[in-house]
Amino acid sequence: MSPQLQISRTQLAKHRVVDQTGQALGEGQVRLSVEYFAFTANNITYGAAGDRLGYWQFFPVNNESGEDWGVIPVWGFADVSESNCADLPVGERVYGYFPPAASVVMQPVNVKAHSFVDGSAHRQALPPLYNRYQRVSADAAYSKAGDVPRMLLSPLHLTSYCIWDHLKQQNWFGAEQIIIVSASSKTSLGVAVALDRDGAAPTVVGLTSQANKQFVADTSLYSKTIGYDEIAASLEKKSAVIVDMAGNPNVRHALQAKLGDQLQHYISVGLTHWDEEAKGSASDSSLVPIKSQEMFFAPTYILERMKTLAPGEFETNSAIYLKAATEATFGWMEVIELDGIEALAALYPRFVEGTLPPSAGYVVKL
Repeated sequence: MSPQLQISRTQLAKHRVVDQTGQALGEGQVRLSVEYFAFTANNITYGAAGDRLGYWQFFPVNNESGEDWGVIPVWGFADVSESNCADLPVGERVYGYFPPAASVVMQPVNVKAHSFVDGSAHRQALPPLYNRYQRVSADAAYSKAGDVPRMLLSPLHLTSYCIWDHLKQQNWFGAEQIIIVSASSKTSLGVAVALDRDGAAPTVVGLTSQANKQFVADTSLYSKTIGYDEIAASLEKKSAVIVDMAGNPNVRHALQAKLGDQLQHYISVGLTHWDEEAKGSASDSSLVPIKSQEMFFAPTYILERMKTLAPGEFETNSAIYLKAATEATFGWMEVIELDGIEALAALYPRFVEGTLPPSAGYVVKL
């Protein structure tokens, strides 16, 4: 059996577990048996932005009769269990982007000592960052003990690092405060760590739900923690750049109403409140228009940023940050291990609803 979690591309809460019959390997292909992977609110963003940013295309489903099933990618570890590729033998351990499934077939190309690229035809137009896999067996410093924090936090914190780097490169967009929406998310906490380490950064304000307000305040990473329902009363009206991990239009409008022409720039990153984003709400003509805004996509940013730096500079700098951010945040986390794809499917509705505690980190063991 090779179970796989599939999600409706048009109704994100709808899901099913399907047994995928293992395909015979072609020339140069390998079969990877997934040992475990992380599942976070970020994976829900992958589904919500699946059509817009191409996430459904990584591991396509053979839909029949007009069905709309897709696969949300996850980060995890796998071992080569079958190989027709001389450069990637059975037993090789790999870290990277996988389907939430027991196994996957890949076509390794550009195989190097520490990495390879999945050269499957359907992935060639997709972001290169996601097609590259780490051969961790070749890393002398690799320890399996670090697998869980790596797959839970590194993909999120790499985005966090890029956001901080972008803000700094733009001189904070001239703002006196950086407001982070959905401040309890792991990516938000990563941004807050980077800003906390930067003595030149402006004041950092965290916006969150009342349920998560104490957790966010206890991190001591934000100068002030404000509930979504307290924006009008508690947020200072001074120049601001907003980093929005939630995508809730009601919160965005509340910020516009409070800040007015003090809102310098708006960065949309995630869609943890995907349902509100999908439904949207009528724009209020009385609100001062946002001066400038952008949709931030880390893989594109990394490719462009690396062109401006010396070879290896981005990797070195981000690695230093990733180590510090993991040390700063992993201690707050309760790691919860789910036993197999079926256990993930049972909990999946709560990921969609956004009702899981921010202190929990979920790992699916196969």
